[in-house]
Amino acid sequence: MKKLFGTDGMRGEAGRFPLDAQTVRTTGRSLARQLAEQTGDGRAPLIILGRDTRESGSRIERAFTDGARSGGATCESAGVITTPGVAFLTRTLPADAGVVISASHNPYEDNGIKIFMPNGRKLDDATERLIEADIQRARAGDGEGGESHSPESLGEGSSLSVDTDVDASHRAVSLQARYLDYLCEEVAAGLRLDGLRLVVDCANGAASQLAPALFKRLGAEVSAVHDAPDGRNINRECGSLYVERLREKVVAERADLAVAFDGDADRALFLDARGEVVDGDATLWVMAQSFQSRGELAGGLIVATVMSNIGLELALKSRGIEMLRADVGDKYVLEELLRTGASLGGEQSGHIIFPRVSLAGDGMMTTLFLLRAMRETGASLEQLNAGFTRYPQVLVNVRVGEKRPFAEVAEIAAEARRTEAALTGEGRLLLRYSGTEPLARIMIEGRRQEEIDRLAKNLAAVIKRALGEKKSS
Repeated sequence: MKKLFGTDGMRGEAGRFPLDAQTVRTTGRSLARQLAEQTGDGRAPLIILGRDTRESGSRIERAFTDGARSGGATCESAGVITTPGVAFLTRTLPADAGVVISASHNPYEDNGIKIFMPNGRKLDDATERLIEADIQRARAGDGEGGESHSPESLGEGSSLSVDTDVDASHRAVSLQARYLDYLCEEVAAGLRLDGLRLVVDCANGAASQLAPALFKRLGAEVSAVHDAPDGRNINRECGSLYVERLREKVVAERADLAVAFDGDADRALFLDARGEVVDGDATLWVMAQSFQSRGELAGGLIVATVMSNIGLELALKSRGIEMLRADVGDKYVLEELLRTGASLGGEQSGHIIFPRVSLAGDGMMTTLFLLRAMRETGASLEQLNAGFTRYPQVLVNVRVGEKRPFAEVAEIAAEARRTEAALTGEGRLLLRYSGTEPLARIMIEGRRQEEIDRLAKNLAAVIKRALGEKKSS
């Protein structure tokens, strides 16, 4: 069976394997049993669940809960809440695991299951493999797991007998309030936003109620958009995937900045008062300077990814800050943060992690840190972003007939060395294969667009000659 858990949990089309009702129940039951074995104290493991606003979310949550309870776990739902909100509740209640029903920035037809441990980290690989083995056995044993179910079938025949609907609803509201209090009273301690105008794009997702409430509570004047989820409009031409669409709104509202979340609000992108996009790289630049000025930048370094722009690396270097690169994925950023003891890391996409506060990326937390930097310095977001110049970038894909290591193909290795020599100190080359397609991917950044276009064209030609698909005669 194909590996089901990726770097961000298990994801797919709602109602179809592995998010059909049978497999979701099996996943819940297996997790409960694994947790019981790990605790070893004979008590029922506690699992906290939360979901985003997709129409399939409540049915998947119900199926998962049925399975987990049949496996001996106690389950509580926080209702519609952000992914980092579930991570926070799992850590502080404490619970034995937290489960998020979400597909993040994907369209509404998709959904997913993300599992957090009490320390805030995602479920370990070993436990994921045990759950996958249970799913495989269930599919082989009764065949039901492979059937194609409609999203409407999820939850049929289930029974939530422990709590009444009213009691469960009150409990969910109290759990959401607990998370909001934490952000307001601890993360934002002493921060006031009076006189500040914010445009908040909630992506019709999990932050739709929480984010506007948070910033209003701190005194900001908030104009919320895409905060009316209907089960199918999550991420639809809104949120962090379409942040440029906020430009006119920011200018018209004369806002100090805009923030755009994704569906589960673990990431955030920004626009300054001019309507210029401030992505994850730019946010890291602002945060690194803020932490450095307060003496809180551990080791004088930050963690970014292989996709972060060379301009960020050079800007940080000018301030005496080292930038380490991890593989793409917040999981790998976190691993490097924990390995090095660094206090700041993130991705170009807007996932920012402050490991001394939380091991989960949190878009609302990132916004609070950014707003604190603005308040403490009295500077606008545009002014804080000064000094970071984004370098031009070119991406080229070359279809290949085989994926030999580039270093073992003499002509490719030689051309790559020539390319890197031409970029020394002013750019970089990232050469890799696609994980899912027969493609070699060339990414080059440098000061001059014409130069990097030429270098990419030359390298692509060499790769095509050496490894390109051979046409059959």
